[in-house]
Amino acid sequence: KRQVTVVSSPQAAGGRVARIRRGPRFTAHLQNSFTQSGQSHVVDDLRHAILSGDQPPGTVIPVDEVAAHLGVSPIPVREALMTLIGEGLVERRPHVGYRVTTLTFEEFTDLYEVREVLEASALVSSVRNAGVDDDVQIRASHTELDTAIRRSDHRSFHTESRRLHLAMMRPSKMSRLISMYESAWNLTEPTSPMSHVSDEARRQFHGDHAEMIAAFVDRDVDGLVAASHRHYEHLRAGFDPLRGDAELFRGP
Repeated sequence: KRQVTVVSSPQAAGGRVARIRRGPRFTAHLQNSFTQSGQSHVVDDLRHAILSGDQPPGTVIPVDEVAAHLGVSPIPVREALMTLIGEGLVERRPHVGYRVTTLTFEEFTDLYEVREVLEASALVSSVRNAGVDDDVQIRASHTELDTAIRRSDHRSFHTESRRLHLAMMRPSKMSRLISMYESAWNLTEPTSPMSHVSDEARRQFHGDHAEMIAAFVDRDVDGLVAASHRHYEHLRAGFDPLRGDAELFRGP
């Protein structure tokens, strides 16, 4: 089954006309973590569905249908959605209801600016605290990225990129900063950006990762921060062709 959402687009007459956006039903990728003890983690299930990348921006979240799928009443679903509104993952629109948040392109790129600042701060401390086990974990993530590149597996590339960045940040032991970093990353997940950039851009990002790892294992703080900055510059350049894509972003 596919879900049809009516959205608007500007036209020559200066008015707005209905445009049809087609996408999968929200429940198509919604897991149910209901356990034998009777505990249903509605917030976790909804959050997981949104962060999986299978729910594009603007996907409508039908409360009654979700409640039936999870085997609960609509009340905990609405409560969970309010929590996710607070996290920025869900928005409520008049005449539409709840849906996966749609960012403007500027909001999307701003989140990468936030990530760059937070990551640079953590990397300085990480290099000072890192040990051999951290190097092993980082290299393992890079190996998975190699495999994703060879297979043109955009989803795995995205997942392992996140794993790699966090592996380089965790030795900093800056847990609150890392939590803010992950929150900023989460807000861009529905866009699934690595599925929309060019193969050339992904290969460049992969090369950036190799430079960052080399600096990390050499405990070269300045080199690592510089490589991270270049990486974020390349990310922004790689995303720029997506500007104006009405299927991914809303207008300013």
